[in-house]
Amino acid sequence: MNKTIDKIKITLLWLQIFPILLHAQSAMTNIEGRQSTSLNGIWNIIIDPFDAGSGNWAAYYKDRKPTNDSDFVEYAFEGGPQLYVPGDFNSQLPDLKYYESSIWYKRTFSIQTTANNRFFLHFGAVNYRAEIYLNGAKIGEHEGGFTPFQFEVTDQLKNGDNSLIVKVNNQRVKDGIPGLGFDWFNYGGITRDVDLVSTPKTYIKDYFIQLSQNNENIVKGYVKLDGSTKQQEIRISIPELGANFRTRTNEDGMATLRFPLKNKSLWTPANPKLYDVIVSAQTDTIQEKIGFRTIRVDGTDILLNGKSIFLKGINIHEEIPQRQSRAYHESDYKILLDWAKELGCNYVRLVHYPHHEKMVKMAEKMGLMVWEKLPVYQGIDFANESMKEKMSLMLKEMISRDQNRAAIIIWSLSNETYSSPPRDSALKRLYQLTKSLDDTRLVTSALNNMRFEGNKAYIEDEVNSFMDVMAINQYLGWYKQWPEANKEVEWISKFNKPLIFSEFGGEAVFGNNNNPERASSWSEDYLANIYKRQFNMFKSISYLRGVTPWLLVDFRSPGRAHPLYQKGWNRKGLLSDRGEKKKAWYIVAGYFKDN
Repeated sequence: MNKTIDKIKITLLWLQIFPILLHAQSAMTNIEGRQSTSLNGIWNIIIDPFDAGSGNWAAYYKDRKPTNDSDFVEYAFEGGPQLYVPGDFNSQLPDLKYYESSIWYKRTFSIQTTANNRFFLHFGAVNYRAEIYLNGAKIGEHEGGFTPFQFEVTDQLKNGDNSLIVKVNNQRVKDGIPGLGFDWFNYGGITRDVDLVSTPKTYIKDYFIQLSQNNENIVKGYVKLDGSTKQQEIRISIPELGANFRTRTNEDGMATLRFPLKNKSLWTPANPKLYDVIVSAQTDTIQEKIGFRTIRVDGTDILLNGKSIFLKGINIHEEIPQRQSRAYHESDYKILLDWAKELGCNYVRLVHYPHHEKMVKMAEKMGLMVWEKLPVYQGIDFANESMKEKMSLMLKEMISRDQNRAAIIIWSLSNETYSSPPRDSALKRLYQLTKSLDDTRLVTSALNNMRFEGNKAYIEDEVNSFMDVMAINQYLGWYKQWPEANKEVEWISKFNKPLIFSEFGGEAVFGNNNNPERASSWSEDYLANIYKRQFNMFKSISYLRGVTPWLLVDFRSPGRAHPLYQKGWNRKGLLSDRGEKKKAWYIVAGYFKDN
């Protein structure tokens, strides 16, 4: 009887532990401020288009070797192809250009563990599904291609050499986020940094330190400890301002922050001031540069630090077109953001997914405000309960990573989704979750379902009733003809809120000036005329508070199939895929200079 009870107890314990082992933990805040060993570099790979390596017979994750003269193994990581991490696999090997399936990555590393430390494997992002194996045992999995995740491996590490294997699958799936169809290139692989992070037994896992949006002289937030010694004194220090605050965590390791902060320089595009902020517990200390600002809405105004601001932005994909690859290095981010600054932008819309943390930090240092968004893009089954869980998890991962970035002024929940009760309910739920996690920023969703009657455009989607700002994608002159040749469109909103045109523009091939009156010619002059007319139309929209042309630079999109003009590229960039300025660039730059 006792043996039976013991078996039941063991089974119940295993059922409790098993999900924790399989599913990734939320990632710690400020990975760059941690003691870590980079696992970036050259990894050995096995290309697995049929997913053969997951089965018990092949079991690539075991990394077996022949044990005697008559034994053999029908796979090996050594002697095969190699890939650089971080980076996408599609651009590194010609045979993988359009590959959408599994790749197994492997690298070994050496570590000396200590009894006083914990160890975590931290992944900046893996697209799209990842399975992680350490020393032949599965330690976890993660879904989602653009947010960080981690696994604690304190008990799985060995002193000396360790073998890390990651199965990556970038196959598009109906219940993925994004889903099956999206208008950008599906770069697969370990696309962002991999780090082995060392922490004390109880460490500062998460903290949120920002100004109250109702009082720019008050800092609010929290500190969260992870470990066995959860009740500790917490100190927040900002040496340059002589600020010091002390509090204690509760039995859950949580401390609420609220303290005065005066005589500071507020973060602005003209003066992107950042302060060294030191967060200390009795067992751990971490430091980060943080800026302080307020962003809120007053009627149809957007107020930065209490002053009305007009957002002059550009849409940017995380791609380097000249290399035809995912952007993954700081020099890549500098190329993209330098272009935005040259254009005259004060903000950037990073589409259609969270970009690299380093991209956001660089924008912050350069004085560029940031719109950051979830990859909830068209075609999402909002009635599916599992999809709701995935959206919520990705939202939490995105906010947790970047919640201390003053540059981020907008969290965006979706792009071009269509009204239905499940859609409206899901977005309202996401909005409420966002505000519960972070009430210091604006929240929106980009919509494209205006109603046109003659020369009037009506903004009526009820999702706008609970968003902080309205965001509209409209392609007058491209996907939709101008209603009347000599009369501008009048925009009518039933909501007393500021409007951002989050996308507008058209396609043109650099150097092509044929048939400037025809959209189908893909001519530079036709695109330039779209922008001239758009900017003329904007003059009469009293509640317009931001514009974001689509987009900075031509980008890869296999669905763009015109054999002469597109060739697998979306040609809506103000720059060509080689960085050449189209005529439309100068139209936009002139508008930004004058507004």
